[in-house]
Amino acid sequence: MEDREGYIPFAGYQTYYRIAGKCKDGKKPLLVLHGGPGAAHYYLQTLDGIAEKYGRAVIYYDQMSCGKSVTPPLPDKWSEEFFLDELRNVRDALGLDEVHILGQSWGGMLAMMYALEHPSGLLSMIVASSPASMDLWLHEAIRLRGYLPEDMRDALAQADVDGNYDRPEVKAASAEYYRRHVSLIPENERPDGLHNPGPDPVGDECYHFMQGMSEFVVTGKLSHWDISGRLSEIDTPTLVTSGAADECTPLVAKQVADGIPGARWELFPDGTHWVHGEQKDRYNATVEAFVEQHE
Repeated sequence: MEDREGYIPFAGYQTYYRIAGKCKDGKKPLLVLHGGPGAAHYYLQTLDGIAEKYGRAVIYYDQMSCGKSVTPPLPDKWSEEFFLDELRNVRDALGLDEVHILGQSWGGMLAMMYALEHPSGLLSMIVASSPASMDLWLHEAIRLRGYLPEDMRDALAQADVDGNYDRPEVKAASAEYYRRHVSLIPENERPDGLHNPGPDPVGDECYHFMQGMSEFVVTGKLSHWDISGRLSEIDTPTLVTSGAADECTPLVAKQVADGIPGARWELFPDGTHWVHGEQKDRYNATVEAFVEQHE
């Protein structure tokens, strides 16, 4: 499979990108937006299967301050508009006149905000395990936490009060929550290429700045973020995907699917937030079938 990578100047720094495969038979590329804010593209590279099997270029990039898009901390820049500017810049620099976009988690939030601008040439959008309301997301995360054993619930709740997330009981409770709702396979147990190769402290700082210190408190710039009342303005053909055990619960996904006119929702049984990796072949086939309908 053809594979190339490079860097795009942005905001005085460099945005890393990687292109897997190439488009055949008139197909249009799929641009992938990773989550976080503060993650990187690695965990989404199971989507390489779309390039390998279906002959469609899949384009990844690390959002500024994440992964290979290395910067110092940028608290004066990190914002929704900053990351939207970067998305516009990536698309322009790579000449993506016609493109499909897949955004996972925070990436789906970014994709929906972008779709609200009605950009030309945006053929379709996949919103993968993403909320339209951070308040609803937080409500559901706390509800899911409530199903943990009592000692784990208490440990996580206490950490959000005192800020000490390094206690062994807090780490154990977080690991159990992640196993149930974020990924059946811990990140450090995934094959090479599907997890960050090393610590990413600036990416972590970006997450804390934009989101907060844990899954159960939203104290950063995304606190009370909500576009649920504007979903009806989106006119991009949309596929919503989520897992039945996802921290993006069916209630969260349904709000998005119901709000975007004509949106289709695919709920994957037993899947978590990493359902695209857990059920790779079915997930990739579902995405490919959808985008083929819209080009």
